[in-house]
Amino acid sequence: MAGNTRTPGTTVTQRIVALLGAFDEHHRRLSLTHLAERAGLAPPTAHRLAAELVAGGLLERRGDGTYAVGRRVWDLGLLAAVQTDLRAAAAPFLHDIYAATLATVHLAVREGTEVLYVERLSGRASVPIISTVGSRLPAHATGVGKVLLAHAPPAVVEEVVGAPLRRLTAYTVVQPGTLLHQLAAARRDGYATTVEEVSPGACSLAVPVRRGSTPDAPVVAALGVVVPSLKRDRPRLLASLRTAAAGISRSL
Repeated sequence: MAGNTRTPGTTVTQRIVALLGAFDEHHRRLSLTHLAERAGLAPPTAHRLAAELVAGGLLERRGDGTYAVGRRVWDLGLLAAVQTDLRAAAAPFLHDIYAATLATVHLAVREGTEVLYVERLSGRASVPIISTVGSRLPAHATGVGKVLLAHAPPAVVEEVVGAPLRRLTAYTVVQPGTLLHQLAAARRDGYATTVEEVSPGACSLAVPVRRGSTPDAPVVAALGVVVPSLKRDRPRLLASLRTAAAGISRSL
């Protein structure tokens, strides 16, 4: 069913998905004008559908007139398998790693060419970084992302290296050949590292989490830590991550 939209032929469901998809970690609040622009909808259509989503609890209208994701979306998101099964299985192991290292601990999955952070533990002693639960970062620049890309279908890797690689810092790897070499090393060695590719002063180490205990079991997530340097504690951190990943795999 077509309507007052900038893309002829879109259905009501597609327009609602576009409205909800307009929000991300960098756009947590949107005016009606910006919401319509990011969703590709005409303002009257965006206004009407946004009002219905507010009534249903999927969007919230703030006092300043901007829109934000509603609590009901959060409630529904908690029912997703990646939130329930994976986070529940990983929780005790993430806490063990954090208690032993006081480093930021990440659990992430791949969504297309990005990584989605489904859990993060950190404290005052942890390295300041930009990731948050629910945020996404380019997979090629993160430790967990390199692990996930290393075990991704060839078409996904081709899409990543076939497009300009986004530079987040001066140390982000943006050469396709270098990235492919790193992915091959991650498959061979069973881990990946980064040095200040996302945030200055932050190095990461990550390992795959498999659904099952066999070496050829599918990789469903990546587990990583972020520390100031990997020069001294890499063997200890790697052993902790591998032990935790094996425990999570047995729980899935």
